[in-house]
Amino acid sequence: MKSIYYIMLVSMILAFSCTSDFDEINQEPGVLHPEEAASGRYYLTNPEYKLFAPDRFPYWRGPLLHGDRYAGHFTTGFDGCWWTGELGYSYDAAYTDATWDWLAGYVRYIDEYLDLTVKGGVLENEKMYAVGLILRGLYYQKYSDIFGEVPYSEAGVVDILSPKFDTHREIYAGVIQELNTAMEIIGDATTTGEALQDLGENDLYYGGDLQKWKKLANTLKLRMALRALGAEGADFADAAIKEALNNPLVELPEESALLKKDNVIDQFTSAVYGDVWHNFGLGSNWTVSKHLIDFLRDNGDPRLQKYAAPAIGGVCLMPKPSSAAEQKAVDLMLSNLDDAGVIYTRKDTTVSGESKINIRMASNTYYVGQPARLNITSFYFANYNFFSIPSERIIMPKNSGDIFPEIILAAGEAYFLRAEAAVRGYGGDANALFQEGIRQSMLLWEVEDAAISDYIANSAMATLTGTDEEMLEKINTQRWVADYTDGFEAWAVVRKSGYPTHVAAGVDDPEIYGFGELNGAYPQRMRYGSNEVSTNGNNLQEALSRQGADLQSTTLWWAK
Repeated sequence: MKSIYYIMLVSMILAFSCTSDFDEINQEPGVLHPEEAASGRYYLTNPEYKLFAPDRFPYWRGPLLHGDRYAGHFTTGFDGCWWTGELGYSYDAAYTDATWDWLAGYVRYIDEYLDLTVKGGVLENEKMYAVGLILRGLYYQKYSDIFGEVPYSEAGVVDILSPKFDTHREIYAGVIQELNTAMEIIGDATTTGEALQDLGENDLYYGGDLQKWKKLANTLKLRMALRALGAEGADFADAAIKEALNNPLVELPEESALLKKDNVIDQFTSAVYGDVWHNFGLGSNWTVSKHLIDFLRDNGDPRLQKYAAPAIGGVCLMPKPSSAAEQKAVDLMLSNLDDAGVIYTRKDTTVSGESKINIRMASNTYYVGQPARLNITSFYFANYNFFSIPSERIIMPKNSGDIFPEIILAAGEAYFLRAEAAVRGYGGDANALFQEGIRQSMLLWEVEDAAISDYIANSAMATLTGTDEEMLEKINTQRWVADYTDGFEAWAVVRKSGYPTHVAAGVDDPEIYGFGELNGAYPQRMRYGSNEVSTNGNNLQEALSRQGADLQSTTLWWAK
């Protein structure tokens, strides 16, 4: 079925195709060029970058403030920050709506591309269409794993203004079938065609290499099938896992699906972390979490310096506590420094007539993570200079160097998926696959080979031992670490596996932490956007009758 967006776009293409004065049109910026009316390659770039690097408004409200914080990777809620540690755990319509509107609105971009390239489409190209199906799979996996049931089978269909919500199971089963179709269409082909029919450099992920797209599709199939395994009605999962394992998967660094950060498109079209970090001062900065820093530091993980910068340190002031709760906040900050091995001095002082605690520590020396989900009392005792921040490669502004790319699906994850499948009885050397997953994950961050080999040979976290559950804990913990900067996916790993346990456990002391609407528990989903409530309320209510209340605590289908 054709989408309503497709019909409008085709009208533009046909109108252009009937125009003979190409030279004049080519001189007008933003106008469809003649070659664009002849190939679908010019319609892939938008859906590729908008899914993983949208404009600044949803980028900071979605991937940063929800995905990366729910994952337990990034943290807010220090003195001077715009955002409290409780934001996102207490429902905020503006921040939730930004994420919903971005993903719900994305369907127009992928549907336009698919409708143009499908058999009978104005720019028909079967191989390009297959690429679109894989990108659609990435979209619906992300979208449904954040919210649960979403419009799928009727989304974007002409004449259907209020599409029904499909169950999470139906979406997973449907996407896996579409991935199978895409892989069958691609077959042994390496490109989508010649000249203008070759996706080439317009394909931001793989430069038009169809065999890499095929491996991506199969690896996404394995990710989804393993996530669905054990869920009610997931009768397709076992066969899908076996099929995926018997076909080529992403294996090499050059086969990882990555989105290079764009230095040309401005932040109001496609954003990077640095667009948030550098544009507003301290208020829009964030720190790296205690969960992640402790794991990396305490296990001698060489990614520590790639992921984070040492705490600024120096002279760090805190208010003098005046209540038991404030004393708890002071104790938390100091015990956190102790956990990180920080050598510091403490003395009472007065600044501008106010009593303060003066903590002096070495500058730019220690890696210290910030405790997550601090409440407003703890907020004022969490001095920004106590904590590690993201490494420069993550937060650098555009046009200043090699910004770390967006992770779509990397080789390290493919090996972790295979290791999990091996532990679950699907065959393979689980430990060898696990260790290769670690190696590939470190290579992505340009860790030196010698450091990788040393870690794998000597770290207890790099060898699978013990019961199946203990091995699954290590696999999923390392996968969580590897998903750094891909917060929505890391969050899904925690929700499905329950690991790392210290992330999945939530928080338990309301005098220190912000409990939000979750009563301290770990968030299981995001709530639906206000626009959906007002424009598609009947279908939404039907979905809620199946899924459960529209709350962050409602467990998704594959996590029950």
